[in-house]
Amino acid sequence: MAETVDDKVSYFQAITGISDPDLCTEILAAHNWDLQVAVSSITANPSSPSASASTSSREPAPSAPLEDAELVAPPPPMPPPPPQQQQQPGIAWKLVTLPFYVISGGVGLVAGTFRLGAWVAGGVLSRSLSILGLAGQAGGDRLLELPPSAAEAADFVAEFEREFGAGRGPRFVAEGFADALQRAQREFKLLFVYLHSPDHPDTPAFCGGCLCAEPVAAFIDENFVSWGGSIRRTEGFKMSNSLNASRFPFCAVVMASTNQRIMLLQQVEGPKSPEEMITILQRVVEECATSLVAARIEAEERLSNQRLREEQDAAYRAALEADQARERERLEELERCEREAAEAERKRKEEEEALVRAAQEAAEREAALARRRQEKAMTLGAEPEKGPGVTQVLIRFPTGERKERRFHSSATITSLYDYVDSLDCLKAEKYSLVSNFPRVTYGPEKHSLTLEEAGLHPQASLFIEVEQ
Repeated sequence: MAETVDDKVSYFQAITGISDPDLCTEILAAHNWDLQVAVSSITANPSSPSASASTSSREPAPSAPLEDAELVAPPPPMPPPPPQQQQQPGIAWKLVTLPFYVISGGVGLVAGTFRLGAWVAGGVLSRSLSILGLAGQAGGDRLLELPPSAAEAADFVAEFEREFGAGRGPRFVAEGFADALQRAQREFKLLFVYLHSPDHPDTPAFCGGCLCAEPVAAFIDENFVSWGGSIRRTEGFKMSNSLNASRFPFCAVVMASTNQRIMLLQQVEGPKSPEEMITILQRVVEECATSLVAARIEAEERLSNQRLREEQDAAYRAALEADQARERERLEELERCEREAAEAERKRKEEEEALVRAAQEAAEREAALARRRQEKAMTLGAEPEKGPGVTQVLIRFPTGERKERRFHSSATITSLYDYVDSLDCLKAEKYSLVSNFPRVTYGPEKHSLTLEEAGLHPQASLFIEVEQ
């Protein structure tokens, strides 16, 4: 079917000499895709009813799911079904629309060329400044590029306000159709769609007298999310095909369906008075109120359940974290106790080892002293008998104990030290033998003196002075 449409457009261009394919498509659509009638309206002067009779209002089709209107890839243009009675546009339509189409098409082409040139120049300038490092650090001077669908919607809103006045008419959203449909779904409203045909003779009167009427605009803003698009732009043209728009002005009420599809609830084609428009829209709102309320309740329940799950999850995570914290504290306390027990055991073992070493050292010292006493006793030899060459020596120990022995007068002071060391009366290793009257200390420098040379013969009394 798409090839038939393309062939008709090509034939129409070849016959009439009009180079704009969109203009040819719109003219063919206005004449119900009858190539002969469309060509005749340009080249001949057939008798036909007036344009107003050919564009009379008809009641909207009952709401039904639009199975072929997928948001991702809309189907190619399809010619509308032929009406029961063939009607041809009159002479007024030929004389008025052709110059208007040609002029508006030329102006649109020139304006589009200027806009494309400005966009390209702006992009090149922004890129050049970025390369040279002259662009703003925060990116405030960069050209913000909107998605094509959003840019087209914003252009439509600007053109609509420029033509019919700012603040008049429905508040059309400046975003693509898919985004507007999602917005309506989030707000639990229906989507009001207006497809703008700027070249249609009924468009100014319909927009100014119906859409911009305060009751209509207020009713639409209160109950719908509004989206508008021009059929001369890409997305508006696609939506006109998806919604099977055959007459203009064209409005529709849609809602989101499953699998990225939309459900067509109502079509409003042709001129309508404000009262008729409000009546049609009121009926649609009343028919869909139950489903919208159910959807809102379901969404609120879903949100409530989600919040409940999130609260339960948060409580579970908090309890889990508390349990984990207590388990960490328990493990840390257990590790601390184990470290303290290990440290106490280590100290106990060190103390035991120190005691064992001390006992061993004491035993070794005692054994060394015993050996030393035995060696000293052997060095002294036998005690001599009394005689002229014998010296009597009395030694007092720090404990008060006294020991007395006879030595040869030729024996050295060292013999006295050997005698003290041979006795088990003194534990100190460093000591000196001292005489009282006169006080004389017999230190190492006197060990080689004999008793007689030291003045201790024939008898002497000494005491032991322990060195600190």
